[in-house]
Amino acid sequence: MKKGVSIFILIPFLLFYALPVGAIEKEERKWQDESIYFLMVDRFNNGDSNNDYEVDVKDPKAYHGGDFKGIADKLDYIKDMGFTAIWLTPVFDNESKGYHGYWIKDFYNTEEHFGTIEEFKSLVKEAHKRDMKVILDFVVNHVGYNHEWLNDPEKNEWFHEKQDIQNWENQTDLENGWIYGLPDLNQENPEVKNYLIDAAKWWIKETDIDGFRLDTVKHVSKDFWTEFSKEVKSEKEDFYLLGEVWSDSPEYIAQYEETGIDGFVDYPLNDFLRPAFAKPDQSLSWLFTSWDRNKSIYENPYLMGTFMDNHDTVRFTRDAISQNQHPGPRWKLALTYLYTSPGIPIMYYGSEIALDGGNDPDNRRQMDFRTDKELIDYITKLGEVRQQLPSLTRGTMELIKEDNGFAVYKRQFEDETAIVAINNTTESQKAVIDSDVLEDGKELQGMLAGDLVSSKDGSYTLILDREEAEVYVLKEKTGLNIPYIVSIAAVYTAFMIFIYLIWKRSKNRNAKKE
Repeated sequence: MKKGVSIFILIPFLLFYALPVGAIEKEERKWQDESIYFLMVDRFNNGDSNNDYEVDVKDPKAYHGGDFKGIADKLDYIKDMGFTAIWLTPVFDNESKGYHGYWIKDFYNTEEHFGTIEEFKSLVKEAHKRDMKVILDFVVNHVGYNHEWLNDPEKNEWFHEKQDIQNWENQTDLENGWIYGLPDLNQENPEVKNYLIDAAKWWIKETDIDGFRLDTVKHVSKDFWTEFSKEVKSEKEDFYLLGEVWSDSPEYIAQYEETGIDGFVDYPLNDFLRPAFAKPDQSLSWLFTSWDRNKSIYENPYLMGTFMDNHDTVRFTRDAISQNQHPGPRWKLALTYLYTSPGIPIMYYGSEIALDGGNDPDNRRQMDFRTDKELIDYITKLGEVRQQLPSLTRGTMELIKEDNGFAVYKRQFEDETAIVAINNTTESQKAVIDSDVLEDGKELQGMLAGDLVSSKDGSYTLILDREEAEVYVLKEKTGLNIPYIVSIAAVYTAFMIFIYLIWKRSKNRNAKKE
């Protein structure tokens, strides 16, 4: 009898969890739904001391010991923050002190400081087990300073003539000149072109990676990129190409869309992002102007990679400190915008602990995992909200209000509406949203801080404290769920009847025994 009673006690709880909760069926995952954690392999985490030779953590230009095993050990750490993909700096065998990966010696081998090709494959498999994608930095513009090809007479035509870029506004100079003295590959040579494309395809087939971040795109001809894109995408469905075209002109960057590159690191947006959030009371209007511009220029602006800083820039934390600001609130507001605006947010390792750093190599400091979790917890919450609301990754964006750092905007996708409010000012702010913008008779449920705003007299009034943000989702007003209450009451009634019958039956048996 005890077993029967236990089962019936569970019925109400099972019924509760079986009832629909109103969640929309998740659509097929797209690249614009991802959020990327970008890490420098050598500076992230040392998981295997066996490859620690020529390591000097006190030398910012030497190897520090980070490796594939170290990344694999921290995949759960990255996933728990809500990231769905990782982007790694180049993992190819490099010349001495090529800790960053960009002085390639061998396109078909891994850097021995990082681990073996088998360990890299294992890393990719472990990431895929966690439903995380892996993007690998791929370089086709140049090789290391002392590459063996330079001394091979049969490969004289593999390089452009040795000369620095004289005119950075001249496309021919950009594509043929040697950057920082690095030997510039001649992709017009069929042997070079085929070698690079074959190597790229080999990494896809051999390791099952999911995308390439393409280095120095504007320094290589569009003809090469067109063939490269076609060939590598033939190896794996939905393979993503993220191009680095370092320019402040969206029109210039957009030229490379025709080559088949999917998205680009959005440097023009970054030019507005950093000053907008480095200190309070700065206008955010240019961020929305930038989005309107992207819509009109790019074929798919949702595939642009948005970011605050990276391995080539000063850390955003330094921006905040230089303005005498505490970096924590600066990062929270900036990341709120990245996570709730169109594009794929890319966060550089260490941002979750507000890691400081100046120019290269100071912006590539060793990661420290022993820190306060406040910012990490906030990023985790942002990641949850972004994954829960398709409107944040696929929706339209409409600016409702912007007043010197206080911005309210609407994201809408199908029947879902989200409202994002960012108060990057030194005072509490209020915004009134009328029924011509937001459907009346409902309520806005806060996803970050739990704020709840009901419509009143045909409008919604949002009040935010200084340097705070909230992401609201429009819902039906909370009320009594009559069908649910009736179903629960029916279950408990049946349960009590069952108990009564069992009790009565037991009593009759005892009476017969007496």
